[in-house]
Amino acid sequence: MRETLTEKQQNILAFLTDYIETNGYPPSIREIGAATGIKSTSAVSYNLRRLEEMGYISRDREVPRGLRLLTLSPAGGVDDDVVRIPLRGRIVAGAPIPLPPSDFSLMGDETIELTRSLLGDPTGLYALQVQGNSMIDALVHDGDIVILRHQQRVENGEMAAVWLRDREETTLKRFYQEEDGTVRLQPANPTMQPIYIGDPGQVEVQGKVVLVVRRLE
Repeated sequence: MRETLTEKQQNILAFLTDYIETNGYPPSIREIGAATGIKSTSAVSYNLRRLEEMGYISRDREVPRGLRLLTLSPAGGVDDDVVRIPLRGRIVAGAPIPLPPSDFSLMGDETIELTRSLLGDPTGLYALQVQGNSMIDALVHDGDIVILRHQQRVENGEMAAVWLRDREETTLKRFYQEEDGTVRLQPANPTMQPIYIGDPGQVEVQGKVVLVVRRLE
């Protein structure tokens, strides 16, 4: 039997769940304290330690924000092999079309459950549903789910979710930084042309694709 959570611990756990699902990464100690009305960072750390002891979270103290939620099984135990990834919206894999910034917000309470062996470290992961077929030669089809790691830099040739600030458009492409500073967003479809952006400041990388989940007909 699990111990009963105190009100503070319930509030912390609820905030952690909402924050991680919304942002794709865990909050800091100070953010937890501010959101739950706990002024002392030591008190926050104490309650996190208790949640860890009871099996609700795990912590890596060597890593900044090294905290993750553990999925509870129906029997009340911990299923440490299952990771719940927040589904944060849709992304276009084709000629980019205007999408509101809110499209990157959480789609209700939807999540994708995957085994940890497929993902490795789940910190900063989120999911987007693909719209379009510009990445079909990279085995990414319309309706598939891509799992991304939130980061703002990628290497040349890596598949990334990219926000084009001046156009207010989002797209899924392979990212290339040319020698003259131009950004090339390359589709994986021979019928489509690459997108060239002369001002790199107009390109914001939202994350790198680490896994594709195929939609079965």
